[in-house]
Amino acid sequence: MILHVDMDAFYASVEQLDDPKLKGKCVIVGGTSSRSVVSAASYEARKFGVHSAMPTYKARQMCPDAVLCPPRMRRYKELSKQIMAILKKLSPLVEPVSIDEAYVDIAGCERLHGDPLSIANKLKKEIRQRIHLNCSIGVAPNKFLAKIASDMDKPDGLKIIMPEEALHFIKSLSVSNVPGVGKKMKRQLDHLGIITLNDVGKYSEDVLIKKMGKFGKRLTELSGCIDHSHVISEVNRKSVSCEETLAQDTEDRHLLENYILRFSGAVGRELRILGVKAKTIILKIKHIDFQQFSRRVTLEKPTQSSDIIFNEAAKLLKKYNLKKKVRLIGVGASGFVSAETFEQMDIFNDQKKRDDNWERVDHVIDKIEKKYGNDMVKRASLRK
Repeated sequence: MILHVDMDAFYASVEQLDDPKLKGKCVIVGGTSSRSVVSAASYEARKFGVHSAMPTYKARQMCPDAVLCPPRMRRYKELSKQIMAILKKLSPLVEPVSIDEAYVDIAGCERLHGDPLSIANKLKKEIRQRIHLNCSIGVAPNKFLAKIASDMDKPDGLKIIMPEEALHFIKSLSVSNVPGVGKKMKRQLDHLGIITLNDVGKYSEDVLIKKMGKFGKRLTELSGCIDHSHVISEVNRKSVSCEETLAQDTEDRHLLENYILRFSGAVGRELRILGVKAKTIILKIKHIDFQQFSRRVTLEKPTQSSDIIFNEAAKLLKKYNLKKKVRLIGVGASGFVSAETFEQMDIFNDQKKRDDNWERVDHVIDKIEKKYGNDMVKRASLRK
């Protein structure tokens, strides 16, 4: 059995937790620029139709009395770490999906913690007592159903789908609930007469693959309650990234480099926290027409240095033919090797000494930021 733990309106709930005057009020977390979108909305605001990813200006029109709070990522990350620590006490197999949700594989936990219902109730109680926030939990035989279940009884919900109930439950499930089914895919499925996962059986797997590619195979498997995805712990993460939708579309390479510099710092910091080095650096760009491109480079020597990540990502930007304005830019890293193992293999490499200088600087900066906050040390070109 697998748990999907989803914090209820996390950002907005944290704002209400830290400022009791916001309790029971409509709270919207988001930026104030014309391009800003809602990061989270309290359940009071959701009654007016406000939801995440909605343009902030539109949310203010729908709920004019709402309190608009700018995001406080440092605070959200602080509480997220505490929540993930609680989950890891329950099982070593915890897969954070985002800052406010995670999968937990509880196979083998029954002897220590009881049946799935008891485990879920204990988990909800501990999070409420220690973090003072509510979460919703879905419990099911696979990740797909656990995710669906956690969303069925929000807020502060708990839904369990036992193995013997799973096939019956999934047959009546709307395909709209399947991750990856957007408006375009939904229209295609409606045209085929596929409204629920039970309707998938009208067509053979070969026909669905011909019409929808790999997703056709995925639909066929889900209709039979088959989900091969496993809970992957943080130790086995394959990539880290940082990206942002810009306040204004731009062709200014200097400005884009400034974003790359900031993102490289965040990616390098995450690699050092994970204790890994990356072989591949990735630059991601989305243009104003929503066309998306990525460029990557494989390094001779894996790194966790923010400076090296920046240099490589900046080179990729320099080579990129920037014909249209950029809407979103991001930096990522993949191809991990253990930092400790790599150090042992690389002990006689002369280049190691030069790279180590930058990594020592990074580690010092990490300590300063851990003690005083992420805004204490910045590169000169990032200062306003």
